[in-house]
Amino acid sequence: MIGFLIFPEFQLLDAAGPISVFEIARRHTPNAPRVINVAAKAGAVRSSSGTEMLARSLRSASSVTTLFVAGGEGIEAAARCNTTISFIQRLARRGVRMASVCSGAYLLAEAGVLDGRCATTHWSCTRDFIGRYPKVRLEPDQIFTRDGGVWTSAGITAGIDLALAMIAEDHGEEISQATARQLVLYHRRSGGQSQFSSLLELKTPNGRFGSLLSWVRENLDASLTVEALAERAGLSSRHFVRSFIAETGSTPTKAVERLRVEVARERVQSSGETIERVARTTGFRDPERMRRAFIRAFGQPPQSVRRSARIARAPEDRV
Repeated sequence: MIGFLIFPEFQLLDAAGPISVFEIARRHTPNAPRVINVAAKAGAVRSSSGTEMLARSLRSASSVTTLFVAGGEGIEAAARCNTTISFIQRLARRGVRMASVCSGAYLLAEAGVLDGRCATTHWSCTRDFIGRYPKVRLEPDQIFTRDGGVWTSAGITAGIDLALAMIAEDHGEEISQATARQLVLYHRRSGGQSQFSSLLELKTPNGRFGSLLSWVRENLDASLTVEALAERAGLSSRHFVRSFIAETGSTPTKAVERLRVEVARERVQSSGETIERVARTTGFRDPERMRRAFIRAFGQPPQSVRRSARIARAPEDRV
């Protein structure tokens, strides 16, 4: 049985998304686990959207073998609830598999479950999370992570990817793919894939380095070394890197790669340019270097991205 831990002002999709994955999986295999919601106080629990979900008491989790922890606006109050934290710690000692969605990682960290482990959470929480929980090895640019029996995912919809990955591990890739198709998902994003929200944030920046990043996006084929960017920003390289990370949550090198890979993806999908030309004009120079960047960002190489785009366009082309 899978338990979903919710609390007042939780994010509805953090729970409803993965719950729907396990619901659909049961249509394809009777071995998929059933799901229950639990909360420190049983009854109707109000989400941040105003929609309520019914939850059982924490005592109902005696047969739970996997615990999902939702995130949301109420995470601060939930982290101060001794009953909730003690419950997580008790299940962890029992060897229950743990998972968090979005800021639900805060509750696992508060309970000490993430100490010494790799984890992720919503990209916007990066600086705050690192400051609060230095014992956690945060991977801020991952869709989801797994470290032993502890799984953590990025913001909101990433919980669906994590749940599908669990289905694949527990019941096989065929069941996971059938579940994804039923949910009208193209495919499950890999755990190593970048959080797309951070790409979007860099594409339309408003902070201190907004104008610099806008210039970078228009000059991707230039030499965009840290030294060149620092000079353009009017800062020493060391001060520039430190300030850039504090402002964006990313290193300058990673930010440049993200912008390059996003523009390259758009051109791979929508144009007939050769992969070699796209790599050259977006600053990757070497197609192999671009291929590795695509796999890090999208979980698949440029050729697969182009093929998928063509398949998706095929019905339109026949009209």
